[in-house]
Order: sequence, then structure tokens, then C-alpha cells
Amino acid sequence: MIGWTLGRYFFLRYVTITCYFLMGSFALALILDFTELSGKLSALPDYSAIRAFGLSVMRIPYIMQQVFPFIALFAAMATLISLNRKYELVVARSVGVSAWQFLLPACTGAFLFGLAAVLVINPLAAYGFERSEQITANWRAGKTNDVSADRVPWLRQKTEEGETIIGSKSIVNRGLRLVDAVFIRLDKNQDVTERLDAKSADLDDGFWQLNQVTKFVLGETPVSLETVRIPTHLRPEFVEESLARPETIPFFELRNKIAAARSFGYPANAFDMHFQSLLALPALLMAMTLIAATVSLKFVRFGQSGTMILGGVLAGFVLYVVTVVVKAFGNAGFVPPFVAAWTPVLIATFFGVSFLLHKEDG
Repeated sequence: MIGWTLGRYFFLRYVTITCYFLMGSFALALILDFTELSGKLSALPDYSAIRAFGLSVMRIPYIMQQVFPFIALFAAMATLISLNRKYELVVARSVGVSAWQFLLPACTGAFLFGLAAVLVINPLAAYGFERSEQITANWRAGKTNDVSADRVPWLRQKTEEGETIIGSKSIVNRGLRLVDAVFIRLDKNQDVTERLDAKSADLDDGFWQLNQVTKFVLGETPVSLETVRIPTHLRPEFVEESLARPETIPFFELRNKIAAARSFGYPANAFDMHFQSLLALPALLMAMTLIAATVSLKFVRFGQSGTMILGGVLAGFVLYVVTVVVKAFGNAGFVPPFVAAWTPVLIATFFGVSFLLHKEDG
């Protein structure tokens, strides 16, 4: 078995290189996101470069979550290549250490990296992204009353008074607050009775609370109102399921949100899919490490090959694409979320283990 000293050395090498990749990815993501936000928000009256930079900092944990599998892949490849170039793996093999043994520290590091991403980074990402969305919505609130269907989520509610079509430019507070909201009220004959444009609308117990409202009725002069209440039978769980982005819910709250939504008869597929994806993340990062090993252990014995490195990157990219596609099926309910989240992980793990068994053990 690999000794404690050698195992710790390999583990620290992996952790050090992973930190380098994390810092590089953080800096690159921050620059790109700040540039994009500046282009989108620079025309707003409350915009300033410092505030936009603060928004980018809030959003970075959310953005970083998307690249964690690639960071694990590249960090594992860089670690194994550096160990090969210095012939440290050759020395380890000469004293009887197998590939499985010196891959254990890297896989352990990937697993701990995944746990940190789920337990630490994810809550920060959920809070930061939700907070940045609230600030951005406040900057944009009231800028214009134009509503276009391609960027507005719509809900339709039915009460004793008739139906109401609800639209909004921005969704904050996990779907319970609508910014620049539009309420189009219909009577029982499906005729439009009035339109209410509100700067914000909050879902309360049994009603929508509209603030700073402009009321439009056909043939009448628009009227400005401070507040308006619209009755509703919509439950917060349904609104969250319909409008809230799963990424804005911290990992520790997802199970309760799923149970609450299902208790009212809502499927909660998107939240369940996100929860299962987070559970599978540590295993996915370990699978990425095994894929990296399949293209990084041959260099000393068979000569270095850029084609093999490119193959590893391509394999990791294909795995990521498959994960995203299957996740979309899970969100839509075509595949059970548990199956959608864990199938790519199992396939990648079996591929990596089978390849290493063939090459290392015959």
C-alpha cells in the first residue's frame, strides 16, 4: 500500500494545482462577467463601475459552479503529467506502488473538492446570485413599461372573479416578488377588464400586493394607485416551482422545498434535479479524475502525445455535454431526476475504471 508520506505528497500536489486552476478560473470569470455586466447595465441611472464589480463578485460563485468539473479534469491531468515529467511516478512504480494507489490521493482530493463545492460554495452561490438579481431588478425597476413575451415569464391564475394573466420583467426572492409586473384581469367571458402595471408585486397569504400601480381601463384615463390587492389561490410553493431558478435555493433547503412542493401536488422536477446533481457532484469530480488518468499515465512509457491530452479534454467535454442534456430531460420530467443525475457519473466511472484495468492490470 502507498505510504502516508508519499500519499500526502501526491495529495498536496493535487490540492496545490487545483488551487491554481481555481484562482485562474476565478480571475477570468470575474473579468468576463464584469465586462458583460458593464455592457448591459451601463445605461441604467444607478450604475457605477464599483457597483457593477460588486455584482460580479456576488455572481462569481454561481458561475464557478459551472466549471468545477473541468477544473477537476484539468487539475488531475496537470498533476499526473507533472509527476510523470519528474519521473516521480516511475520511482513510485519501481517500489511496487500501483496506479490505483497513487490515484487514490487525487480521487480523495477531487471528492473533498466536490464536498466543499456542495456544502460551502453552493450556499454562497445561491445567496450571491439571488442578491445580485435583486439589485439588478431594483436598478431596472420602472425604467420602461414595455413588456415583451420573449423575456417575460407568465402565469395564469383563476379565482371567483375571473382569470388573471401575470407577467414580470424580473423575478426575485425565489419567485415571490415580481419586479415591473403586469396583471391583466379577465372576466368570466374572457374579456379584458383592466390592466395593472406595478413597480413590484409580492405574493402574500391569499393575495398579490401590488405597489406603485398604474391602472388602465379601456376608454378611461390611466389612474395611479399606491397599492392594489389581487386575490389569488396560488401557493408560494407553486410560484417557486414555476418561476424561481433552482440555483437560487441553497443545498440545505432543497429537500424541504421539494417536499413542500410535492405535498401540494407539484412535481418539483427542476428542484429535485438540481438536488440530485449536487449530490452527484463529488462522484462526478472523481470520475473526471479517472478520465484524466486514462490519458495522463502513458507519457513516460510511450512518449508524450498531445493527441492523448486533447482526447482527455474531449472526453471530459463530451461527459459534461451529456450531463447537461440528461439534466434537461430530468428537469422536463422525461427521466427521473435520480437517474438523470447519476447515469453520466456511472458511465464515466465505468469507462475510467475499465480503461485503467485494461492498461494497468491486463
